[in-house]
Amino acid sequence: MSRLVITKGMDGKLCGLDEKGQRAYNKFKAVVAGLLPGQTLGFTFRVPRSPQHHALFFAKLQELLKRTEQFDDMNNLRSWLILGAGICDFVPGLDGKPNAIPKSMDFDSMDEVEFSELHRAVDAFLWTLRAQAILWPALNADQRWACMESFMEGFQR
Repeated sequence: MSRLVITKGMDGKLCGLDEKGQRAYNKFKAVVAGLLPGQTLGFTFRVPRSPQHHALFFAKLQELLKRTEQFDDMNNLRSWLILGAGICDFVPGLDGKPNAIPKSMDFDSMDEVEFSELHRAVDAFLWTLRAQAILWPALNADQRWACMESFMEGFQR
């Protein structure tokens, strides 16, 4: 599989990142130009993870960790949120029943597009009554909702 990294040059046009990248980009353009009607070309792309978005997500988790007594460990909170968001794989447990394992969210495993989806799914999970009941079990539903509104208010984009 060919690897292609492109950038926008000073002239505003797309180009390879370096000489090798330019050769790969030229080959890609030639393949695209040579497509006949009805032919297809498949490719994948990767948007590098935004360090600012990554920092925002972890600042959010850090603040949530301060606001709940249910979790006292960032890794456990993060795993719970990823599972709640449905970003997981299911593997057989020792008893043969499926166990959910949170997917890795490191920079190599998850690009910006995938990370944005994870962030959106975590936010959606946090708004569920089930998640709020775990975060603030001693509060009633209205108080939990108020806690979530107060928490999210600090992270409006």
